[in-house]
Amino acid sequence: MLELFITAFVTFFVAIDPPGVAPIFAALTEGSPKKHRREMAIKSVLTAAGVLLGFALGGRWLLDAMHISMDAFRAAGGVLLFLMALEMIFEKRTERREERADRISDEDESISGTLEDISVFPMAIPMMAGPGAIASIMLFMSQTSSAWEQGVVLAGAGLNLLICLIVFLLIGPVMRFIGDSMAAMITRILGVILAALATQFIFDGIRGAFMGG
Repeated sequence: MLELFITAFVTFFVAIDPPGVAPIFAALTEGSPKKHRREMAIKSVLTAAGVLLGFALGGRWLLDAMHISMDAFRAAGGVLLFLMALEMIFEKRTERREERADRISDEDESISGTLEDISVFPMAIPMMAGPGAIASIMLFMSQTSSAWEQGVVLAGAGLNLLICLIVFLLIGPVMRFIGDSMAAMITRILGVILAALATQFIFDGIRGAFMGG
């Protein structure tokens, strides 16, 4: 159980990427009152949790309805996570997030006298509950054999979302402590770890397909 929790936690930490989404949240809520920033932090995390929980519980039904085997999904999810890892290593993912944040900020400036709700988009989806996190939680849930193991997987994802909430609520001191250079270094290290985990998912999917065939 401990090994499963550690693997799930690390995978979701990489997929959700709290150090990576923190600067985006700071940029999108810059100049907002503390009350609005707190509301956006809570709402974005709750929305992301709902999305991930929905795919965790109903993802298998969706695959069955589309006649997609778990081995095929496992291999495809591994490829997706591997591509995301490459983007993290070469900072493409961070650049894309920053561009999205700038675009949203520009749109906010055109609306005078209003506070934009950025909790659902882009913070919850696709920042936290993006394709990588969704694929990860479906892959882990497909490999569990008991309710306890499912609870451990959900705990790994939930703890990462809790970290995001704490970071969002303390975004000012956190950003001053982390800094841009430290955030970039953490993202690259996590990218290497994710690449290894993604490769294992691909191997498991291919092996399962051949053994099943």
